[in-house]
Amino acid sequence: MKFIFFGLGNIGWEYNNTRHNIGFEVVNQLADHHQGTWHTTRYADRAEIRVKGKTIILIKPSTFMNLSGNAVRYWMQEEKVSIENILVITDDLALPFGKIRIRPKGSDGGHNGLKHIQYILQSDGYPRLRFGVGNEFAKGKQVDYVLGQWNEEELKEISQPLKKAEEACLNFTFMGIERAMNFANTK
Repeated sequence: MKFIFFGLGNIGWEYNNTRHNIGFEVVNQLADHHQGTWHTTRYADRAEIRVKGKTIILIKPSTFMNLSGNAVRYWMQEEKVSIENILVITDDLALPFGKIRIRPKGSDGGHNGLKHIQYILQSDGYPRLRFGVGNEFAKGKQVDYVLGQWNEEELKEISQPLKKAEEACLNFTFMGIERAMNFANTK
């Protein structure tokens, strides 16, 4: 059985270490911890890892956040992976910094990457992991906030939520969505 984890973000050095690129950070960590090697390919940087006999494809779309659906559809078709075996990892302003939420489906919550995936797949029924980035921004400054770099305090604390997100991804693979939700959403 094969899985695909889509870590959402924007390509380019100017987006490194930004809140909007937390999806990239989660899949980077999975690749680092499980000997995955990144290769640039169509619509994405791609790595493949094996964990306890399961194949997990890690994808960092190169389509920019607002066109993430193109990469999701392409790689689902290319790898012949069904919608219930994908996990989209993204930032979420509605959750406090470091809070993790897994859901089997749901609205886009105003997130343009999720909105495009929903449009392309014609479904909101795909699993997603939302990583809280907080909402400490002035009115009208949302874009600056999500595209902004982590502050010093966040950088000191981010390793633990990243570890929790990695665990949640693997729990999704080995326990299924319901048990992964129980584990990740209640801590």
